Amino acid sequence: MASTLLIILFVIAAMILATAKFKIHPFFALLTAGLAIGFGTGMAPTAVLAALQKGFGDLMGQIGVVVVLGSILGVALEQSGAALRLADAVLGLLGSNRPVLAMSVIGGLVGIPVFCDSGFIILSGLKKAVATRTGTAKGSLTLALASGLYATHTLVPPTPGPIAAAGNLGASMHLGLVMLLGLVVAIPTTGIAYWWALRRGPAMEIAAVDHPPIIEKNTVPLFKALLPLGLPIVLIALGSIVNILQWKSPIATALAFAGQPLIGLFIGTLLAFLLFPDSGQATWAEKGIKLAGPILIITGAGGALGGVLKATPFADGLKNALEGYPDSGGFFLVLAFIIAAFLKTMQGSSTSALVITTAMLAPLLPAAGFDSGLELALVVLATGAGAMTVSHANDSYFWVVTQFSGISVRDAYRSYTTMTGLQGLAAICTVLLFYFLCC
Repeated sequence: MASTLLIILFVIAAMILATAKFKIHPFFALLTAGLAIGFGTGMAPTAVLAALQKGFGDLMGQIGVVVVLGSILGVALEQSGAALRLADAVLGLLGSNRPVLAMSVIGGLVGIPVFCDSGFIILSGLKKAVATRTGTAKGSLTLALASGLYATHTLVPPTPGPIAAAGNLGASMHLGLVMLLGLVVAIPTTGIAYWWALRRGPAMEIAAVDHPPIIEKNTVPLFKALLPLGLPIVLIALGSIVNILQWKSPIATALAFAGQPLIGLFIGTLLAFLLFPDSGQATWAEKGIKLAGPILIITGAGGALGGVLKATPFADGLKNALEGYPDSGGFFLVLAFIIAAFLKTMQGSSTSALVITTAMLAPLLPAAGFDSGLELALVVLATGAGAMTVSHANDSYFWVVTQFSGISVRDAYRSYTTMTGLQGLAAICTVLLFYFLCC
């Protein structure tokens, strides 16, 4: 056990160094790590190859199509102007008296289907307009928007990172529960950032920046903008409720089928065609597929690494080590948070941190006693909490926020990076509270 653990830790450290310092693509780093762990722990070459292929194939079979559909849907909402239409509706609902809160909610809503980088860019013009209209500090609006997008990006499917994490952990059938709990955990996570935005934002120096033009807000009717995102969420939630309560009827069977993540997102993607009056504009589907490609490659490689880890004696050894350990479940959630936070801080990508961490921890779930849908969902969210801790100069989102807001790098570290650390801590504390109250 000790030698196996040392080999795994050494290989993982080398993988992080390769991706963070030498800029090796995570796909090659993950596959190389899988091979190194397999051979280093004494596995036969044929067994290593079989574990790599099985891990890759099993994970792709579970979540591959779901990731593609989620990416296509996000691109459709972005390019049609539907995301901005939803943002404008939220702003109108909350009113001009709460502009900072409105930007937090807008960010959280748009961050569910749209990558936070893209979401911040397309909403930058709206943020500038709100600042001009209400006289609110631009720094507060910037932090509020950035934090709202960031929270749901790492915690709430159908963003690809949480979907891939759920697939790694065998929680694809519980994706609706992950979504519901992710939304709940995102509330205090965004709330602490809202407080920080009010406290820190007014003191920030903001340089003048040219923002992208705002899409005409009436281009997409609100109902059409909401339908492709709202209906899949409702269907997946209803499907999860049917499965949890084990209802037996024709209607329940239909809801359980429609509530499968693949079917729900497929329906949402079909509805997204209604956002484009000219069918020739459907190049957004191709862009969504291209966007999903790199995510699938990294996710599959993470599954391959997980397959090798499952084939080593590491899981059995940890199970023996955890036996008799009090609150081993809470310890396991904290372990997921720490590993993901370390990976995020070292190599910058939240999605990679989610994929790699869950691939490492999947073989250990039985040892920690995690087998129910609720427990698996909490592991996904604990990993997501780590994957937002912290965003700094090696994260593309850090540069999107600074460059599109006119924040200096020094000020960004003091305000934005600190805020992402507070968000991660708020998220893991909420997850642990859920665990100790409900598990």
